[in-house]
Amino acid sequence: MTDETTDTETTGEPEGTDADRRLVAGWQGRYYEDFRVGDVYKHPFGRTVTETDNVWFTNVSMNLNPMHFNEAYAAETEFGERLVDGTFVIALAVGMSVIDVSVNATANLGYDRIRHHAPVYHGDTIFAESEVLERRESSSREHVGIVTTELRAYNQDGTKVLSLERTPMVLKREHAKPSAAKPPGWPEGIGTLPDDLP
Repeated sequence: MTDETTDTETTGEPEGTDADRRLVAGWQGRYYEDFRVGDVYKHPFGRTVTETDNVWFTNVSMNLNPMHFNEAYAAETEFGERLVDGTFVIALAVGMSVIDVSVNATANLGYDRIRHHAPVYHGDTIFAESEVLERRESSSREHVGIVTTELRAYNQDGTKVLSLERTPMVLKREHAKPSAAKPPGWPEGIGTLPDDLP
């Protein structure tokens, strides 16, 4: 005889019934109180840069440097092929960092010390990480704090291709009041609500 019991025996209902339904909070991003100087966040997921990314972004941003859209021209340069538009690399790396740094930001105050350390080519896969450099209270807004991070991006070979500092204003938890029913970005009353559950 064993001590094991089934879900039916312990709860009176089989697993997976309406009685088991609940709202569970997912990742809601960091709030000001969560940042600590010296912490490094390796952002999830690498992203492979395609030729389409480069051509589209170059055209949308009206970057007229032929290095990004003229293969014949680029073939005669020291690189021998087109380079990915550097402002696309910035946008991609910043976007990758949002999940860890600025989901709960109310504004980005600045981007500083931007450096392109190596070129990015079609087919390169970019990875990014952020290190917290500074955090301080806002002198004008009590509901946010100011966080400065260094964002670093690398290619698949481990070569650093980009670094920059960015400084968002990030909500304090007590003002955001996060919940499973209303995560960041959701309006009030959308989707499954506590009253919908048993």
